Amino acid sequence: MSADRRTAAVSSAPKGVLPQGVLLVRLCNWVGEVVLSLPALRRLEAAGYELHCYGKGWAAALLAGTGWPVTVRRSGLIESTTQLRDLRRMLNNSGPALLMTNSFSSALETRLAGFAPSGFAREARSLLLHHAYPLPRFAHASESYWFLASRFLGSDEPYSATLKWTPSDAQRTAAQALLARHKLAPCSFVMLCPFSGADDRDHRKVWPAFRELAAALHAANVPVVLCPGPGEEAAAAAFASHTICLPKVNLGVYGALFELSRSVVANDTGPGHLAAAAGARLISIYGPKSVTAWRPIGAHIQLFHDASKWPTVDCILAAALATS
Repeated sequence: MSADRRTAAVSSAPKGVLPQGVLLVRLCNWVGEVVLSLPALRRLEAAGYELHCYGKGWAAALLAGTGWPVTVRRSGLIESTTQLRDLRRMLNNSGPALLMTNSFSSALETRLAGFAPSGFAREARSLLLHHAYPLPRFAHASESYWFLASRFLGSDEPYSATLKWTPSDAQRTAAQALLARHKLAPCSFVMLCPFSGADDRDHRKVWPAFRELAAALHAANVPVVLCPGPGEEAAAAAFASHTICLPKVNLGVYGALFELSRSVVANDTGPGHLAAAAGARLISIYGPKSVTAWRPIGAHIQLFHDASKWPTVDCILAAALATS
């Protein structure tokens, strides 16, 4: 680490907290999980660590508002190990790393790169970990990341369920420019998140009435906005006549658009977690097979979850158009 960065780390540490040096954090592999880990990451920073994150390509935009640098992981064991080894030298890291992931491979590559990784004792990787922590059962997944940070710090604090995601100034400006380009006023439009992510191969999380909802909102003269991610463009095309489609929007701008929306209607998926953390008014639709331990966390959430059936269009439409 450069002298300037060391000075910045010292000056930014909370009063009474000694700087702990650089901590490499291997981020989770899914958007929703990274969002839910935000309280734990902030706790590590508050304890005096200068966080350097390592993860998926979208993570840099998602975390731009935090100021934490993100290195995008290269694919393949040899490539990622070499990258991590170079990163350790660049950061002058003395060894500590914390794995938010549970995989054997993430522990192996981090250990081979010369770090002393700590994390949950999962997938027979305990021998690779400097500290291996058992994973208890929690009411909500976000608590597991908080517990991991507590074990790493050797100190328990009451769990904080406040996510507080914010975009960078540049991302907020970009979102406002998009709205101006499409003549959309803040709080005038509803955003739909009708996709479910690559992990939902059977589309069990996809509410089947999103197109009907888009048509109903359009009929009510309420603009509807979609932001399809990579691979979701074809599915978004089915909504074309009733929506404004904004493809290739990075996650930071996506979150800034959530801030400016009238409401957000989302499946059980990462953008739903982001909308909740951004403070949007979220109508969250969890399918009969969704697990509520992964429900979104926020101050303005209306969760629809029935183990026997999906909610009706009229029910969701009324929630999306409600004024409070």
